[in-house]
Amino acid sequence: MKKYYVLILLISFCFLSAKVQGQEKQIQIVYGGNFTKDEVQFPGASIFSKDDKQVQFRHQGADLWCDIAIFYPAENKIRAKGNIVLIQGDSIFMNAGQLDYNGVSQLAKAWESVTLKNSDMTLTPSDTLYFNRENQEAYYNKKGTIVDSQNTLTSDIGRYYLTPKKYQFLSRVEVVNPEYKLRSQQLDYYTSSKNAYMYGPSTIYGKEYTFYCERGYYNMTTESGYGIKNTKINYNNRIIEGDSVYFNKNRKFASATNNIVVTDTINNGVIRAHYAEVFKAKDSVFATKKAVSISLVEKDSLYMHGDTIMLTGKPDARILRAFRGAKFYKTDLSGKCDSIHFDQRTGLTQLIKRPIIWNGENQMTGDIIHLKSDPKTKSLDSLEVLNNAFIVAKDTIRKIGFNQAKGKDMFGVFENNALRFLNLIKNTELIYYLYDKEQELMGINKTICSEIAIEMVNNDISEITFITAPDGTIYPLSELPVVDRKLEGFLWFGEERIRTKDDIFGPEDLKVKLTKIRGLTNPIDTENEVKSSAKTQD
Repeated sequence: MKKYYVLILLISFCFLSAKVQGQEKQIQIVYGGNFTKDEVQFPGASIFSKDDKQVQFRHQGADLWCDIAIFYPAENKIRAKGNIVLIQGDSIFMNAGQLDYNGVSQLAKAWESVTLKNSDMTLTPSDTLYFNRENQEAYYNKKGTIVDSQNTLTSDIGRYYLTPKKYQFLSRVEVVNPEYKLRSQQLDYYTSSKNAYMYGPSTIYGKEYTFYCERGYYNMTTESGYGIKNTKINYNNRIIEGDSVYFNKNRKFASATNNIVVTDTINNGVIRAHYAEVFKAKDSVFATKKAVSISLVEKDSLYMHGDTIMLTGKPDARILRAFRGAKFYKTDLSGKCDSIHFDQRTGLTQLIKRPIIWNGENQMTGDIIHLKSDPKTKSLDSLEVLNNAFIVAKDTIRKIGFNQAKGKDMFGVFENNALRFLNLIKNTELIYYLYDKEQELMGINKTICSEIAIEMVNNDISEITFITAPDGTIYPLSELPVVDRKLEGFLWFGEERIRTKDDIFGPEDLKVKLTKIRGLTNPIDTENEVKSSAKTQD
């Protein structure tokens, strides 16, 4: 008997529970106003209209007010018309001229002068707004506008996720702010943090920068962000490109990682590297990891490399520095040293510590080497080799020795960017292999004097002039021992000669490993969102 009693109680409980749940899912009439029916036009519907008060309905935490309501209790649906207000707790406030609401799917479709508001923003679709209360999502498919405290956002398609307070905008997205304008193919925007995630071609137009990427992040409050796909920023007369580019307006700072190109738009110079930093306030660029500076010198590119490259100064007064293992190359001139210092204003290039330069087959060394160029035309003008100046070239005819000249200092003159004249002064010495017209060896000229003038043609020695008390002898090859065929201080760096632009990089540069670019940490799976957006019914 007790078993039957318990069973009856359980059945009763289940029935009552189901009844309560059914009541919760059913749209409730709070105030009906005037009541009519029209089975011809609205079969199965109850029609409610306002009297001195609007009609009011309630469903699972949401209240609806309107002037006229056509209610289908069997289908749990309602069509509302006139001065519609839909309120969900303290999170959603909606106005519309017309609204369809399905109590089963909890989907509201609103049109005619629709607005959706919360504490952070106002959403105004141009046509229809859908509000899925089950998923807590609002969306439009035919252009909409959202206004918050800082921005006005427009797009062809938009979704609002209430729980994370996130918007997703698709197709012709535009954000207008007093400080910037943003355009994107897709933008995910979080109202609380003001963080935006960009997908597809996206451009931010700031007052002092233009930022482009095809996947990136942007904080609309701080005006900072980064891109990780086809990223480029035009930043204070410099264009920075890289696999990943970060910038911060307040810090006036930008950095880039992997396959970087920094273009000086005023001076037509380029820096390539795998890591770079740009400081806008200081007008400076710092670059490392296979860093190279490329500039145009009379239709010929000059490549300059170092472990680290720094570019500082205003557009008309740039200072370029290459540190640690510095090298440079242009078609007929190359060199290496510990560091290079170039002053655009004066046109002076200083090769510092153990400098070596090659011009054609000629190797030149000294304690200090300076190259001077015309600041206006950028063409090479002159050369200075100070202290222990030495020029060496292989005997190219019989290849049996080296032509050499040395002095305390050496000064050169360029014509049309080619070395044309050299002057060695103070305690000069020379060893030179002499040939006749038939290229037969006549002997080896070994001379000492106060000054030697050398004329160059096509980067080869054409004529030698001894100035002031020369003392020399032309020795037959057999009469000058091999040990005496080299001047004191002779050094040959032929194996280190830089013959191409690729030779400026050493083995350590070729071993540089690129940093793994991490993706964007968007809390919601974007791919799934895009797919769901495409399925949204109009």
